[in-house]
Amino acid sequence: MAIIIRKPAWAISDALATPERAFLDRRDILKAWGLGALALAASANLPKTVRAATLPAGNPALYPAKQNAAYKLDRSLTPEEINSKYNNFYEFGGDKDIWTEAQTLVTNPWDIEIGGMVEKPVTIAFAELEAKMPLEERLYRHRCVEAWSMTIPWTGFSLAKLVELAKPTASAKYIRFETFYDPAMASGQNGFLYTWPYVEGVTMAEAANELAFMVTGAYGKPLLNQFGAPLRLALPWKYGFKSIKSIRKISFTDKQPVSFWEGLASNEYGFWANVNPDVAHPRWSQAQERVLHTGETVPTLLFNGYGEQVAGLYAGIEGEELYR
Repeated sequence: MAIIIRKPAWAISDALATPERAFLDRRDILKAWGLGALALAASANLPKTVRAATLPAGNPALYPAKQNAAYKLDRSLTPEEINSKYNNFYEFGGDKDIWTEAQTLVTNPWDIEIGGMVEKPVTIAFAELEAKMPLEERLYRHRCVEAWSMTIPWTGFSLAKLVELAKPTASAKYIRFETFYDPAMASGQNGFLYTWPYVEGVTMAEAANELAFMVTGAYGKPLLNQFGAPLRLALPWKYGFKSIKSIRKISFTDKQPVSFWEGLASNEYGFWANVNPDVAHPRWSQAQERVLHTGETVPTLLFNGYGEQVAGLYAGIEGEELYR
């Protein structure tokens, strides 16, 4: 009997995909983009205390992980040299070149508290969690609510695997994520404009979706600080602010969490934050996006091109709040 494999609409043929070998030798990548010398120069110019903070929490021996061929892209990857220097990380300030400030983030050691409606609350070291999980690489789109986009080779494990580890009770309806709070380490947390720590949430159904991904690395190595080390969330069908960085606490609850940006400006940022080109932000259109590494302006796709996988999650939920 013949087996017919139907690929999702956003996938491309194997012949057009970025070769896996292109990401297997990190030294060649760094040399090609000049990142090896750049990283050394940047480190040399930082104070000793900051240089110590840049040591990754992740185990380099686990990277690069095998690429999962089910997750491919219809556009080229954003080079790490660009991607690592254009970031939102409000804990350290509001500039896009926040990567230098983010080097004060101390990620080793790093513990993660898992609790709420679970069989047994636990605090687990990131290194232990990373070692427990089957790591893989996925090529994902990332669409910012600010109307720019990038493409990234994330490494990590499915959120569903973390749910399995946590063993939530039947009463749990949402997962609430919380980042660190340390104003002495993160200068942006000293301001009075924002309510820290950063909080985000998803439904249990969203958490079970195949695309929901817990990220531990990128570009074939443990996460850089500015990417949200050592553990962040990637929800490629949602606007980027839903993908919380540097996660410290994961709670299962029966109450819908109030997310960081929703609490600040609920008329502009809601709980769902699904990408929809037809629903404008109150201050700008979402119909198009600027591809970060090419400067090209392209049409934005519904659910960021992942509708085939996630549209069913929102059947029967009506209204524009799904796309804010």
